[in-house]
Amino acid sequence: MRTAPVILFVPVSSTEGIGEYMRSTIIADEISQRWPEAQIEFVLNRAAPYAEQCQYPHHLVNDTPTKCIKEVNQLVSQLKPDMVIFDAAGRKAQLKHAHKCGAKVIFISQHKRKRARGMKIERALVTDSHWVVQPEFVIGDISAFAKYKLNFIKRPLPITTGSIFAKPDQRRLQNLLQQYGLNAGKYLMYSAGSGGHKAGEQFAADIFAETAEKVYAQTGIPSLMIFGANYPKEIANYTGVVAISSLDSRDFISLLSQAKGAILSGGDTLLQSIALTIPTLAVPVSKDQPSRINSCASQQLVLNSDINTNDMVAAAQLLVDAQTRQALISNMMSMGCSGGLELAMSEVTRLLDEKY
Repeated sequence: MRTAPVILFVPVSSTEGIGEYMRSTIIADEISQRWPEAQIEFVLNRAAPYAEQCQYPHHLVNDTPTKCIKEVNQLVSQLKPDMVIFDAAGRKAQLKHAHKCGAKVIFISQHKRKRARGMKIERALVTDSHWVVQPEFVIGDISAFAKYKLNFIKRPLPITTGSIFAKPDQRRLQNLLQQYGLNAGKYLMYSAGSGGHKAGEQFAADIFAETAEKVYAQTGIPSLMIFGANYPKEIANYTGVVAISSLDSRDFISLLSQAKGAILSGGDTLLQSIALTIPTLAVPVSKDQPSRINSCASQQLVLNSDINTNDMVAAAQLLVDAQTRQALISNMMSMGCSGGLELAMSEVTRLLDEKY
């Protein structure tokens, strides 16, 4: 009998998005803190710019792992993990194989289409826990038929965790503020996500950075711009803007928690910002983001804008208006959003307890 659990993470990984990988590392970091003896490994696309920087042992494949059925299944056969966490990834054949090899299977979905795929009978039968990492006000409830179907085959309903993120590290935060010359509550934070997304011929990160410079010129509020691990160019200098390549997840969330406001893409960081009640301007950088942003904006939780500098500058000026900020904060507080990491960890604990 093993004395330490073996856990394999299989997130979507590509040259564009980074959200699934970042979420998986957040979960992995928390597991390693709670179970220091755990053996944690990743499967990643070798083309993803962050792949070689992964701090955990990792296995590289030639595409996003979902498309590398044979390679992932062979790895599962070799490792015989106690748990496999598929973050928005995985074909039916991969989930089945992990289950056949004795692993507890967790599937993470982040929008309606993925959630529906995870509830299909053949997948649900081999899934031990299905996490939906969107708040219900964004994604909505599942249908009565879907509930009936899962109950009929005696499989658990998906668990709505909301956004999964680490708690801000207050001690580390003070060092970060000093390192970047920032004062708590007196800076704006900009992030266009992974850095690999484009809007027309421009990288979205460049548009965000140009916006930050113009907002500084008009307001005098300094900014922190995170370009993202997938940003392929040399970072230029922008007046009034501290520009950095990337941050690990805990440093990012720590700095976000003390920002006066945030200008973010519509990925998972948007939901993290809402959970932290940080006034936010949300700007879509990929095709799956407008619906999420519109759901949040319709609840008056965020401001939104198209991805162009003029619109973003105008909206960012509203973001620093005291009356607008207070209205956003009040609305976010009324939603009672909180991070889903504790809920996720309780599921990991439950499933590992079943194994041991």
